[in-house]
Amino acid sequence: MKKIKITYNAPIVLTFVLICMAATLLNYITSGKSNVLLFVTYHSSLKNPLTYLRFFTHVFGHSGWAHFIGNASYLLLLGPMLEEKHGGKDIVEVIIVTALITGLINYIFFPHIALCGASGVVFAFILLTSFTGFKEGEIPISFILVALIFIGEQIYLGITIQDNISNMAHIVGGVVGSVTGYMLNKKTA
Repeated sequence: MKKIKITYNAPIVLTFVLICMAATLLNYITSGKSNVLLFVTYHSSLKNPLTYLRFFTHVFGHSGWAHFIGNASYLLLLGPMLEEKHGGKDIVEVIIVTALITGLINYIFFPHIALCGASGVVFAFILLTSFTGFKEGEIPISFILVALIFIGEQIYLGITIQDNISNMAHIVGGVVGSVTGYMLNKKTA
């Protein structure tokens, strides 16, 4: 009988999810203090070096376990396939670009709103996945439908419902995933 071994099959995505889990645990242990210090971006002084760090690290923090589990489920479902197709370097770039753009937009346009969580990265992955069957000169119907359904819903919810969900991060993540998906698949087509 052949021996079965467990493999760390998607090192970037798995490490990202583990960092998110550690940040969520640390937030729980510190009663929210670690999120405020490191894992939430908000309108803080530009003289504070942590302000710039939080533009990137806010994607690791989550408001609680349900928030983390929801994002981790999508990341673990979509991420390994994307990492296998595009490679770890491109996935790291998607995560960093999504974090930075959502962090900056939140800081500039929503000064009274704190932002944390990997939802923007999740939406980037969702839209990036819809480009899987891309061919030069074509736009997949699956991409159009995913964009309409996911981004359309976020625009609708952002206009009609006041809650603690950052529809902006979802929309920006979707745009980053769409642009990245087009660019990555264009060079491989």
